[in-house]
Amino acid sequence: MHVPANGRTNGEPGDQAGEGAYEAEEELVFADEEERLPWLESDDDHEEQGVDTGRIMAFVGVLLLLLILFVGGLWWFTRDRTPGPEVADGSVIAAPEEPYKTRPDDPGGKEVAGTGDASFEVAEGKIVEGRVADTPAPKPVKDTKPGFSESAEPEPEPEQGGVGVQVGAYANREAARRGWDTLYRRYEALDGYKYRTVEAVVDGSTVYRLQAVAASESQARELCQQIKSAGGDCQVKR
Repeated sequence: MHVPANGRTNGEPGDQAGEGAYEAEEELVFADEEERLPWLESDDDHEEQGVDTGRIMAFVGVLLLLLILFVGGLWWFTRDRTPGPEVADGSVIAAPEEPYKTRPDDPGGKEVAGTGDASFEVAEGKIVEGRVADTPAPKPVKDTKPGFSESAEPEPEPEQGGVGVQVGAYANREAARRGWDTLYRRYEALDGYKYRTVEAVVDGSTVYRLQAVAASESQARELCQQIKSAGGDCQVKR
């Protein structure tokens, strides 16, 4: 009989124990080396699961669709209910057959003598004469403004002699007179001087030259210089 190296023959209890241990070891061997037991894996081995963007986009699309449907439905139900502009149909309001304004039997309130009845009497065709209270006429008020008194001296006649200092030219004598009043108040140098108007023809048109009258040529030149110093314009005329 052949004896194995371990000194045990087939069919012995020792052989059966060895075969059982061998089969147990084979069960621990995996056909695929990449297979692992989940309770032996670490947390680092698990990959982080990404966000499902497709599901989010589908949800947003549904919300937009519902919003569009809501706005469209709202417009559809209200588009025909908007009131249009009012158009005049040309109709008139019929007047009532009964009088719309009548005097009440008992108007009430305090009745003042001489008032409140004239309008009804006139409406009935009666003529009511007005009465004016007897009041004295107002006394005339005297005008106390300077330069308008009745005793005011008349305007002096324009000076004819002397040397003229021309200060302006006007279309008529009245305009020249008003111009002298304006210049007389504007320039203190003209205080005490008289004026004259000299008629002349310039380029076919008649003008009236306004001149201040000085006693001498030297006085006229001095007056013109004072007017120019004050911002005016003048010219000595012999």
